[in-house]
Amino acid sequence: MILTVTLNTALDVTYRVPRLTPHASHRVREVTERPGGKGLNVARVLAALGHEVTVTGFAGGDTGATVRHLLARDAATGPGLLTDALVPVSGATRRTIAVVDAASGDTTQLNEPGPFVTSDEWATFRTRYAELLGSARAVALCGSLPPGVPVGAYAHLIRAARTARVPVLLDTSGEPLRRGIAARPDIVKPNAAELAELTGSQEPLRATRDARGRGAHAVVASLGPEGLLAVTPEGGWRAAPPAPVSGNPTGAGDSVVAGLLAGLVAGEPWPRRLARAVALSAATVRAPVAGEFDSGAYEGVLAQIMVTGGVTTA
Repeated sequence: MILTVTLNTALDVTYRVPRLTPHASHRVREVTERPGGKGLNVARVLAALGHEVTVTGFAGGDTGATVRHLLARDAATGPGLLTDALVPVSGATRRTIAVVDAASGDTTQLNEPGPFVTSDEWATFRTRYAELLGSARAVALCGSLPPGVPVGAYAHLIRAARTARVPVLLDTSGEPLRRGIAARPDIVKPNAAELAELTGSQEPLRATRDARGRGAHAVVASLGPEGLLAVTPEGGWRAAPPAPVSGNPTGAGDSVVAGLLAGLVAGEPWPRRLARAVALSAATVRAPVAGEFDSGAYEGVLAQIMVTGGVTTA
């Protein structure tokens, strides 16, 4: 199975309004609720692709109960096997609010901070994580850290995965990324802003090479509409969609992670992994909410992804 870790899970709430106007009241046309947080989005995409996935992290309060109920519903109706191994906490799981402007297609995101996690709850999670690694083929560590979790948490979890000989992908930002990358994860997937913050460089290739020099085995940078830039021990590549895709970009980066993990466990070469990841990202932009993708768009775009090699890796 593939293990995804979401320490700061969320209930994703999406509002759709005809037009978003500051300082005005709005009538919401549609409301959707989905289990959220980056790792849960990754897991739902992987399950939709038919993979066996286990999700872990924290969940608490009425919001956490709703997240777990929605996960159970997805597990019952999806083509893959999605297992809930979330660890209960006393605090309430956060909500993330996405407001989609139908007129422009733009999305405004509001993210709550998450519950405070006690030292005992963190210790319980670490024990559960070590147990789950025993049957994992790959693990993804995704998203922000809730209050109370040590800033070096991902570095600890990466070292545990390496000890268990489980490939690990890290997708986070700021100081957790800085400390995590030094623990030598197999793959790091920053976006352009996270990469610039980490390295101080605005030039994507230079920043990607710099990030790999800080400890990551491979770095795959998300460059928005321009696709992906990868620097790996096997070489460097750029992968881009055939044309810009309009829609809701929320969760597109999580689908990149899902594509990279699917390719990893299948033993695919890097160009195929990158093509899969870009196609899933584009198909997610076409879907109404994060953690889902337009399957028809995915198959259509996958055949048209342009992957070019020869990127200088040193």
